Amino acid sequence: MVAATVVLATMLGCKSQVSGDVMATVDGRKIFRSDVDKYYDNSVAGAQQAPAGEQATILRLNILRQLIDDEMVMRRAEKLGLLATEEEVDRKLNEFKSPYTQQEFDQRLKEKKISLEDFKRDIRRSITVDKVMNKEVSSKINVTDQDINDYFTAHKSEFNLIEPQYHLAQVFVTPSPNPQVHNQNNKAQNEPDARKKIQMIANRLDSGDDFATLAMNYSEDPETSGNGGDLGTLPESSLRNTDSGTRDTVMKLKPGQYSPIITVVNPANNQAVGFRIVKLVSKEPAGQRDLSDPRVQQAIRSQLHDRREQLLKAAYYEVLRDSAKVENFYAKKVLDSNGLTK
Repeated sequence: MVAATVVLATMLGCKSQVSGDVMATVDGRKIFRSDVDKYYDNSVAGAQQAPAGEQATILRLNILRQLIDDEMVMRRAEKLGLLATEEEVDRKLNEFKSPYTQQEFDQRLKEKKISLEDFKRDIRRSITVDKVMNKEVSSKINVTDQDINDYFTAHKSEFNLIEPQYHLAQVFVTPSPNPQVHNQNNKAQNEPDARKKIQMIANRLDSGDDFATLAMNYSEDPETSGNGGDLGTLPESSLRNTDSGTRDTVMKLKPGQYSPIITVVNPANNQAVGFRIVKLVSKEPAGQRDLSDPRVQQAIRSQLHDRREQLLKAAYYEVLRDSAKVENFYAKKVLDSNGLTK
């Protein structure tokens, strides 16, 4: 591991001498080695093999670059009066905590090797950066009707669907608890419990409860429970790769409908491995989409907006960097250790 050490003015062309605990400064604001180490430890936590040598140094350089960028935006936020408030931080913190018990939340912080204050600081920074970027960049992007028309003309083939598309969502329940799932669900311990649980969910759907809310609270699929069970949009051919019960049921649904309870069976032993309820959010038939379709217009608008936002944010950071006094002592030390100091 390459450590930041005392940097001398005669070596690095700067007038100041900075402690080895300081990896960089932004307009005089110090970024400490302990900050970089926390994010480094968090990044490698759970990895089968931690990076070493040059790879470890590259990771630290990338982390430091992000901290420098964030600090530049924080300084800009101070001038604009856009720093995140305590109320905003607490509200976002409660959103993060809501799927967990206090014990589970504390354990996750421990696994990530960060304190609650570290986590709140990250939330504050994230909210602040979002506020600045929205005001200075995102809100000023304008995608015109002519832009949309030009894109459609040049990429018309992208909107010719060769097969029907299904936008699906699911609630999935298993006979054994999944430790990767953290929500309010009363996890089933066996098959009878799982059957009771999925029946309870079906009853609540029949009573008018919201599908996405039930999925967030009770589904045991770690990949989709957090976003309301949304499976995204799938081509019809992909349905052939799923179990026959799900495939046959989905093909009969109309948009907005949800299926009866589907038993998912392991074909090797014919044992139930789970139970699901699938909702067909929407279905797109095969064929060419026309520009008059509002969904086509919105898809193009979103894509063009996202592209411009990515470009302009990159340019915005470069302008901030030009106007800020940034000293990256760690990067200079890396160069120096390889005989590249100028």
